[in-house]
Amino acid sequence: MLEKTFEPQAAEPRIYAQWEESGLFAPRTDGAAEAYSIVIPPPNVTGSLHIGHALNNTLQDILARYHRMKGKAVLWLPGTDHAGIATQMVVERQLAAAGNVGRRDMGRDAFIEKIWEWKAESGGTIVRQLRRLGASCDWSRERFTLDEGLNAAVRKVFVQLHKEGLIYRDKRLVNWDPHFQTAISDLEVEQREVDGAYWHFAYPLADEETYEHPVTFDDEGNATEWETRNFIVVATTRPETMLGDTGVAVHPNDERYAAIVGKSVILPITGRRIPIVADEYADPTKGSGAVKITPAHDFNDFQVGKRAGLPAINVMDAFGRILNFDAAYKGVDAEGRTTEDFEILRLVESFPDFAGLDRFAARKAIVARAEEEGWLREIEKTKHVVPHGDRSGVVIEPWLTDQWYVDAKVLAQPALKAVEQGDTVFEPKSYEKIYFEWLRNIEPWCISRQLWWGHRIPAWYGPNGEIYVAETEEDAREQAMADYDSEVALTQDEDVLDTWFSSALWPFSTMGWPEKTQDLERFYPTSDLVTAADIIFFWVARMMMMGQHFMGEVPFKRVIINGLVRDEKGQKMSKSKGNVIDPLGIIDELGADPLRFTMAILSGTRDIKLSKQRIEGYRNFGTKLWNAARFSQMNEARRVEGFDPATVEQTINRWIRGELTKAERAVSEAIEGGRFDDAAGGLYRFVWNVFCDWYLELAKPVFQGSDEAAKTETRAMTAWTLDQTLKLLHPVMPFITEELWAELGKEGPARDGLLIGAEWPVLPDAFIDASAEAEIGWLVDLVGEIRGLRAEMNVPPSAKPPLAFVAPDAVTAELIARHRDLILTLGRVSEVGSADAAPTGAVTFVSGGSTIALSLTGIIDLTAERARLEKEIAALDSDIGHVNKKLGNPNFVSRAAPEVVDEQRAKLAEAEAGKIKLQAALARLASL
Repeated sequence: MLEKTFEPQAAEPRIYAQWEESGLFAPRTDGAAEAYSIVIPPPNVTGSLHIGHALNNTLQDILARYHRMKGKAVLWLPGTDHAGIATQMVVERQLAAAGNVGRRDMGRDAFIEKIWEWKAESGGTIVRQLRRLGASCDWSRERFTLDEGLNAAVRKVFVQLHKEGLIYRDKRLVNWDPHFQTAISDLEVEQREVDGAYWHFAYPLADEETYEHPVTFDDEGNATEWETRNFIVVATTRPETMLGDTGVAVHPNDERYAAIVGKSVILPITGRRIPIVADEYADPTKGSGAVKITPAHDFNDFQVGKRAGLPAINVMDAFGRILNFDAAYKGVDAEGRTTEDFEILRLVESFPDFAGLDRFAARKAIVARAEEEGWLREIEKTKHVVPHGDRSGVVIEPWLTDQWYVDAKVLAQPALKAVEQGDTVFEPKSYEKIYFEWLRNIEPWCISRQLWWGHRIPAWYGPNGEIYVAETEEDAREQAMADYDSEVALTQDEDVLDTWFSSALWPFSTMGWPEKTQDLERFYPTSDLVTAADIIFFWVARMMMMGQHFMGEVPFKRVIINGLVRDEKGQKMSKSKGNVIDPLGIIDELGADPLRFTMAILSGTRDIKLSKQRIEGYRNFGTKLWNAARFSQMNEARRVEGFDPATVEQTINRWIRGELTKAERAVSEAIEGGRFDDAAGGLYRFVWNVFCDWYLELAKPVFQGSDEAAKTETRAMTAWTLDQTLKLLHPVMPFITEELWAELGKEGPARDGLLIGAEWPVLPDAFIDASAEAEIGWLVDLVGEIRGLRAEMNVPPSAKPPLAFVAPDAVTAELIARHRDLILTLGRVSEVGSADAAPTGAVTFVSGGSTIALSLTGIIDLTAERARLEKEIAALDSDIGHVNKKLGNPNFVSRAAPEVVDEQRAKLAEAEAGKIKLQAALARLASL
């Protein structure tokens, strides 16, 4: 006999160990089996399981388990990402905490050795945590983005793309993190709203130029008064970058400045002569309409500089400090010309005052200088969004530096075409728009990072700056011999590759490429990819580019995009808000299955509103299934050797057979279609509403009756149905179903093996019996109406009013006779009769085409009940009026958080629906 409750804390580790020992996580070796493959989005090796991981990996595991049970050779390939910045930061902190020297004092080789030591000791944390979630990955094939096989693949890809002219070295703007002294990707940039200011500076016109500037306007916006100016006002949130200004831009159609386009200003402090250029980037409606252009320190300015031919002058070092003169003027413009090609006036005696200052200290000093010299016209306080490094927390600096780039535009074209023609599809399809938009407007991809942990760039420099790109140093030396008569010293590039570069090769490098392996032949391209929307362009698009370029076909046939998990109010989870749900804490307390089921059933929306209460509710679902299995055992429902459900005769057994068949169809179609919420919802309805609430209730009288043949058939059918139900539910709730499979298998014929390796149910259409469905449907609808009416009329649970069918026809009379006992029990009525007309004091309703009367005389106090209903209707009217007032206020709708507005709309809909029900009940009372 089953224990009273399922204890996940004890059962889950034991069950998972059985799965691993069984070898069933590995693909079937049967060559005839259809292949199904999926590669895990590799979590950072530094990471711990968070709620996003729980969602993403639950959905992948559902697919893997389902297709495995369908008889396919399933490869779910796991691995972790070396996470350059994150890992380097973790180890540096550990070294500092232990009082050790920093990495620069330690040296590159020694520091990297320390990181490998850390990985061996702590790098497997998230892999162990994925096991606790129930992930059925083939751990024997686990990969790491820095393992030797992937290292070889990365080197080969880099060298080949360089030979094809698709990887090159260039000086461009990057997101620069002054704390880590490295370029970072857009994904590693966090936009934060901060208090700041616009500083309005007056730049004097060169050559004593003046112009007429409008200062007064009429009601229609036409200028009525002008003043003569010998300056132009620009506004900036970053005064320190003015040292690198090389132009001022105004809009081509801005009449205020038309007379001075092509003229020059003298840049304060530096004395540099810079031109006024016309460019549509300048917005005439913002500020003065004139903007300073600093191509080396702003992405938009870089593009303006490129269009206008302005030089790009770097004024900061890698730490975000102001450079000295010599370093500052080692800049180039967008066409590769050095600043020596331009006439630049410099006031040498002034600029050194700021050399060596941190950028924010320089900001204060420059503003003070502007105020002192009279060219500070205004300080306008504002809140604005400033980019920060998500790891370092410091303000990111757009910085002009030499980096390695991929010509992503060329690689993007086949990736675009593949989705356009359906070689790869997105689910939901709407996410294709994000994919297309990014690829159609793609910029060169900066792939170098100024770190030590990662794939070191396979490029070596000769004595005269020559670059030799090769897979090995030996190959680089062979190339160098062509330029020199004798062997010369080569220095390898200090930088490493962007983590996303190696991740872009993940679907094929993990299967052994560049070698021609059996795994590549069998499992590439992969079947599905499950990932989040925020990395469609960082990862999905790049895998598409690399997969097609090196493998000649798409890396996956379908991309399933999962939503973002938020708190129950729809707010983003964050430690600062205290609203983070820790999946490991949930697993410790409630087990993995309730968490997995919740993730699945809520997965159909972009923003998943999650609360612990929801997860606890689905733990109750598991408890319901467990109790149903115990009830079956107590009623001697055991599996029978050779039992054939096609031969059952009892109406309830033919009915549950059909309901199970429909549930299997619905669940299979939903999982196949990536609609995990529909799959979980279908399972919930079948298990709770159909099997537990109705079938077992309908079976009770049979179990307790004297018809031995009916009893024997119903016991066997119950056990068989429970077995099939465990199979259907297993991909979503693997632990409790595996435990029940084992426990229920102790009676009856021996099991063939674990549930994870069982075959998915194959149920013929003939199992759906229309007559049984109609008859049980009639009974279920009738009892449902009785129960609903009792609740609506506030009938006490202990009361058993009489029920009468009004002038039933012969078919209905026959149904009543067959199911009278069930109607009495399930409807909690004292009798089931018939009458020519509804009795006095009875409320009537229609079910199954019949009019039915439930007598309430002496059971409820009509006056009190009428007063209760009127009071509740009045309360709902008040709520409806209050919410309507809120929603009718444009300020509330526009200013309140979207989740608050949605909450009010849901509240209104609920109140209106409740009012309709209460009004119907009141109308019934009026008829008594």
